[in-house]
Amino acid sequence: MLMRKVPGFVPASPWGLRLPQKFLFLLFLSGLVTLCFGALFLLPHSSRLKRLFLAPRTQQPGLEVVAEIAGHAPAREQEPPPNPAPAAPAPGEDDPSSWASPRRRKGGLRRTRPTGPREEATAARGNSIPASRPGDEGVPFRFDFNAFRSRLRHPVLGTRADESQEPQSQVRAQREKIKEMMQFAWQSYKRYAMGKNELRPLTKDGYEGNMFGGLSGATVIDSLDTLYLMELKEEFQEAKAWVEESFHLNVSGEASLFEVNIRYIGGLLSAFYLTGEEVFRIKAIRLGEKLLPAFNTPTGIPKGVVSFKSGNWGWATAGSSSILAEFGSLHLEFLHLTELSGNQVFAEKVRNIRKVLRKIEKPFGLYPNFLSPVSGNWVQHHVSVGGLGDSFYEYLIKSWLMSGKTDMEAKNMYYEALEAIETYLLNVSPGGLTYIAEWRGGILDHKMGHLACFSGGMIALGAEDAKEEKRAHYRELAAQITKTCHESYARSDTKLGPEAFWFNSGREAVATQLSESYYILRPEVVESYMYLWRQTHNPIYREWGWEVVLALEKYCRTEAGFSGIQDVYSSTPNHDNKQQSFFLAETLKYLYLLFSEDDLLSLEDWVFNTEAHPLPVNHSDSSGRAWGRH
Repeated sequence: MLMRKVPGFVPASPWGLRLPQKFLFLLFLSGLVTLCFGALFLLPHSSRLKRLFLAPRTQQPGLEVVAEIAGHAPAREQEPPPNPAPAAPAPGEDDPSSWASPRRRKGGLRRTRPTGPREEATAARGNSIPASRPGDEGVPFRFDFNAFRSRLRHPVLGTRADESQEPQSQVRAQREKIKEMMQFAWQSYKRYAMGKNELRPLTKDGYEGNMFGGLSGATVIDSLDTLYLMELKEEFQEAKAWVEESFHLNVSGEASLFEVNIRYIGGLLSAFYLTGEEVFRIKAIRLGEKLLPAFNTPTGIPKGVVSFKSGNWGWATAGSSSILAEFGSLHLEFLHLTELSGNQVFAEKVRNIRKVLRKIEKPFGLYPNFLSPVSGNWVQHHVSVGGLGDSFYEYLIKSWLMSGKTDMEAKNMYYEALEAIETYLLNVSPGGLTYIAEWRGGILDHKMGHLACFSGGMIALGAEDAKEEKRAHYRELAAQITKTCHESYARSDTKLGPEAFWFNSGREAVATQLSESYYILRPEVVESYMYLWRQTHNPIYREWGWEVVLALEKYCRTEAGFSGIQDVYSSTPNHDNKQQSFFLAETLKYLYLLFSEDDLLSLEDWVFNTEAHPLPVNHSDSSGRAWGRH
């Protein structure tokens, strides 16, 4: 009010301004308001402020395009589904949410600082954060975990009969022993190598290797589902915490498509389906997206190695080959990536592999091990049900089973391939041992690799759906092959089997040179024991399995973990100083299942990928998205 105190000053208005002055003031004020609102709407990153003034759209921009890419027509607006959460536990089963533990930050667990921005999944705790489709962070996809769990026909962890009725039963004691072995293997890894890919128990340190392109923690990811099914709750929480806080995808090396898929993708998918924890789903999808550049070849057959840095496929020369067991062992995981993300690209990639294989001519109905991803032709006629070929056949029968027995293409391909194998590769030794030889352009190598010993379990698994007149034959064939693989163990000094064994020069089921005499904690023999046990309940398979447990304890257990050995024919073998991640994922899991009830991870509800990670069978009546009915 200073102006009122000036002598002779008479205000022209209540504001103390004359009319021209008031006009100029209002003009200035209106210009200022216009400028502010213009900036609000025109400046970048103002979308949050716009929501204060604009009514929300009924449909998010770009939804039509994303839906078209994914193979769906754009849906009308609807209420978003409820956030997925673990279903109420089935009778006799623990609620997955009860595994959450406030003691997760236990002192023994190492944390490593991230090398770049934290992934979005690191913050995804519980089931509240939806995954997004690639390239459109604003379009969420939600997987109905409750509906999935309600369709399972058995409790995940089985009915678990009252153990108090048989507190000292032999089978229970054997199962507890295997559980203790897993606990020891995990604790040794956690103490000396947490976050590294694998433990070196003799030197008490970790090993990274070069298969995973800079990804770490292979043993953590491989162990998740084994820890869960053995109800090692504290150890499971340690593993889960590491995935949440230290498993980073911003890596730049060259990785094996096959190994990353079966270990990391398979392990994360399995952990999600068992627990409903979103962190596992989101990490699996994001990692799956990083593998897609491997398919950018003239035929769509992926290369064996993908560069996480450039996104290119490795070994980029026209003469290089892709391996049947590698590009043929993606189907299970990639269908589940589509199921959990809503993104059809994963399923399309593996369906194209099938398309190429169906069209190409196969010598005598056999699938050679090497294929050019450039020309789409076989590179050489080497056929093996062991290394280089093995899991391709396994994934055919398991694709049929996982689809709820609707994937007729997989079923037909499997039984056609099995007939060709039986016609051209199957042999019986003079001593009466049945084995599957290797085929090189019509000439047989009369040997069988340890990796081929999975085939007894595979043939047993597929016997039920064979032609009626062949079912009993396949069951007997599975038993005979499994017996041969047991003989390769029984004929060694350590009662553990060699990497490969031969049938010639009067020697049967034994390695003929030191370079094939090692044992690296492989699971294939006990895998077949487990399948044959579940099919027949013949006690011999548990007897053979227990022999393996005792041999592992005697020859492979060290002060700081389990190690492979260099010569199974030596009673004092040297160790190779490596606790393979698949020992925790596969060998110990299959042994534990061998001494458990059949409804623990029932084969009606689950199939195991080639790293023994359980993936659910499709029991839905309306799954047109990923499973593919042919």
